[in-house]
Amino acid sequence: METVVISIGGSVILPDLDTARIKKFADMLMSLKKKKIKAYVVVGGGKGARDYIQVARNLGANDAECDEVGIAFTRLNARLLIAALGDNAHREPAASLEEAGRMGDDRAVIMGGTHIGHTTDAVAALLAEYLRSDLLIIATNVDGVYSEDPKKNPKAKKFSKITASELVKIVMSNVMKAGSAGVVDPLAAKIIERSGIKTIVVNGNNPSQIESACSGSHDGTVIN
Repeated sequence: METVVISIGGSVILPDLDTARIKKFADMLMSLKKKKIKAYVVVGGGKGARDYIQVARNLGANDAECDEVGIAFTRLNARLLIAALGDNAHREPAASLEEAGRMGDDRAVIMGGTHIGHTTDAVAALLAEYLRSDLLIIATNVDGVYSEDPKKNPKAKKFSKITASELVKIVMSNVMKAGSAGVVDPLAAKIIERSGIKTIVVNGNNPSQIESACSGSHDGTVIN
């Protein structure tokens, strides 16, 4: 069975508490199962996590403590996707790479964050490396990797394909702190570079793009 690790940004799957939206992602994962693809999904925290982190910071929490708040929030998001999948997913979010690796059979494995200092993109990259996954998909709220933030510079160049080293150069200017957001964070980019795992960045607002990426047909950016 082919294995794929999917990082789904919290702002993509849960920009708000929309039941129908969560079900669309569950339907996509069940479609992958029918195609004999074992999915390992790492769910991000999104705006909700960032809001909680900001309150924690205002109350005096340091970045490590804020990370713990964010991790807890990602695991809540993971539980919502598990609920939507029912018997098609393992019932508990995996709390570590090792635990995820022990979850056999054809059911989807869903998890959130794991360790302080690691974004969910970094967790997904580590999981793909640990499992020797066939593919890593990063589903974010833009349609690929650009030379600059396309929301800030409409003239930014979109790449259809880049190397992992080129990705590292693009993202190294990102600030790393609890609640940071970006198309791919620097740590995840470095893990992708060292592991050599084929990675595709797609716009996850359309779950079909994730499914299409598994078959090589998509509108995103290939990192290889």
